Amino acid sequence: MPAACAGVLLAATLTGALTLPLICGLVILIALAAAFDNPARQSLLPSIVPESLFRNAITVSSTIQSLAGIIGAALQGVLIASFGIESVYGAIVVLIFLATFAVAALRPRAVSQPPRAVSWAAIREGVSFVRRRQPLLGSMTLDMFAVVFGGAQAMLPIYASYILQVGPVGFGILSAALPAGAMLMSVVMVLLPPIERNGRTLLLSVAAFGVATMVFGAARWFPLSVLAYMAVGMADQLSVVMRQTTIQLSTPDHLRGRVTAVAQLFIGASNQLGAVESGFVAAATSATFAVVSGGAACIAMVGAVAASMPELRRYTIHDVLASGRRDRERADTPEAAGG
Repeated sequence: MPAACAGVLLAATLTGALTLPLICGLVILIALAAAFDNPARQSLLPSIVPESLFRNAITVSSTIQSLAGIIGAALQGVLIASFGIESVYGAIVVLIFLATFAVAALRPRAVSQPPRAVSWAAIREGVSFVRRRQPLLGSMTLDMFAVVFGGAQAMLPIYASYILQVGPVGFGILSAALPAGAMLMSVVMVLLPPIERNGRTLLLSVAAFGVATMVFGAARWFPLSVLAYMAVGMADQLSVVMRQTTIQLSTPDHLRGRVTAVAQLFIGASNQLGAVESGFVAAATSATFAVVSGGAACIAMVGAVAASMPELRRYTIHDVLASGRRDRERADTPEAAGG
């Protein structure tokens, strides 16, 4: 679907038929495709990587995504400046088709149960599975509220233009600071021994995300702002790896797509709600208050989740692996297969 949409954009641009309704319609189609693509893509990783290597696989995957975001933005600018916007659409079509052939060559591990048809019962099963397990529900809740309250991205143009007064170049540096911090944390995690205490590390990383956000919001010295926003990216990357490890390895194969879809719902909603929340608070008070108070609210949410979900605080990678194995064993039983 994204390749087809990019092809339509390419044709419409070349023929002069590009209109705002067409762009909006294509954006909706791409978003609908992403709703299916993201859970399926994340669920694929546990099927092709052994459990012993899964944490490093998530870290490497996140590193590649961060690097792709940085390189992609740079190449996009070069292509637009050299050949026009239509060259970007053409490149997207080619790259998606190449990626599709690469994915088709993968041979994932066979699941123990046949796939189920889409139904309300299947959706309820995935939601119920998440609700009954504190580590899953807690990790998704932390991610959602961290982005809703602690997301400073919507305020970057205001900070660059009016607060720090660094102009477009400074805005570009600030925008690149977060993915650069995420990539740095990914490299550190690959080099260091695996983290065993997933739950505690997740809580601390989200708290660090809130603290770094508060520092960024209060800073008036551009180098400190860049360092603080890099720290935001580092903390966010650490929480992403901890959350994905917990979700993917704690979920049986036949539920992984639905549980990942629930997680994506948390993440997708939080991105938009976070931008709206930041805008409303900034309009009512100031951009600085919106960012600093958001970081403080993020820290408060960590305290609330830690106090109300003790299983998350105690959760370790051994629990993740043992829980995943138990759920898969139950899924393999005749009762589970018949139910």
